[in-house]
Amino acid sequence: MYKKNFEVYLDCGTSKIRAVAFNNDSPKNTFYEESDFFFEHLTIESKIQEIISSLENKINEHLDEVTLMLDSPNMLSIGISISKKIDGLKLKKTDIQFLVQDAKQQVLRTNLNQNISHIIIKNYKIDNTEYTFLPKDIKCDKVSLEIFFICLPKKVIEYYKKKFSTFNISVKQILCSSYAKSINYKENISSVENISFIDMGFNKTSIVCYYNGDLTFLDVLPIGGNHITKDISTVLNIDLKDAEYLKLNFDKNQNLLNEKKISLDLIQKIIFARIEEILELSEKSIKLNLKPKILDQYKMVLMGEGSKILNNKFKEKIFFSKDIDLLEENNVDICQSALKASEGSNKQEVVMIPKIQLKQGFFEKLFHFFK
Repeated sequence: MYKKNFEVYLDCGTSKIRAVAFNNDSPKNTFYEESDFFFEHLTIESKIQEIISSLENKINEHLDEVTLMLDSPNMLSIGISISKKIDGLKLKKTDIQFLVQDAKQQVLRTNLNQNISHIIIKNYKIDNTEYTFLPKDIKCDKVSLEIFFICLPKKVIEYYKKKFSTFNISVKQILCSSYAKSINYKENISSVENISFIDMGFNKTSIVCYYNGDLTFLDVLPIGGNHITKDISTVLNIDLKDAEYLKLNFDKNQNLLNEKKISLDLIQKIIFARIEEILELSEKSIKLNLKPKILDQYKMVLMGEGSKILNNKFKEKIFFSKDIDLLEENNVDICQSALKASEGSNKQEVVMIPKIQLKQGFFEKLFHFFK
């Protein structure tokens, strides 16, 4: 069989697509591609085709499979606690496999329109003792798991699989973009264990919260950067393309504002009012999902394509009760997140890996057990 030299990842956003090809033998030999901004989702097939053609030319290799990063306003996070009696016997990995499989089937039965993208074992309770890992050679009467599932809508996944199949490319794996990025960035902010990532996209804002370094919850708000564009369009009575340009350039092009007879103060008020609303809704979600005694212990980090209009020089103009850190992402950061997530950088996650690997650890076997 012909050996592929590159692994390819695509972050398929609602308004932009990013891609990277990592060389399997030489990590420094990496190629990036990014589409231009698009409003009309109908153009996404041509954007995908352009990126694929460009990458294939750069790596001199035909693409036949890719890993995708996706988000959706309709994605879900679901927590399940499940237990099994062991009756004093030695706890086996197959017992854990059974519990995870049982929990997975419960999620799928009650969420027929969802597909599971990530399975995270938050903790193991063995008799009356809690662990963040599975102990070896332990006997017990009962084992309980707290499992966290991140799900993406089936129709979204099938949509992208169909698009890529038109280019004879199979989808190897689907990752939740917000979750994958948070795992990567959390490692780079290692001094902070209690952190909430507010990922502001085109039509949604994701909240991914960690406490003591472990994932606590993921929530999604159906509001994002495009709502700011629509606000500008409505208030100023201009089309969406002009509103998008004004949103991104209001502090860079005073001549444009003068030409259209628009005050800088008005533009700022429109933009900041919507951002303040998104932050307030995010904080409300965090308060609903965290214990009251730890609410003042977490850091909020704003990131995502929709947040790029708010750089540090405007941070002081945002009227919000909590201090916000701004994380400036680039293509390298985003695509590296996909690589790390697919390799299983979160040790508590049931890692979904290709079947061709010969040496299997517990989590790899668990994945094949599902298949």
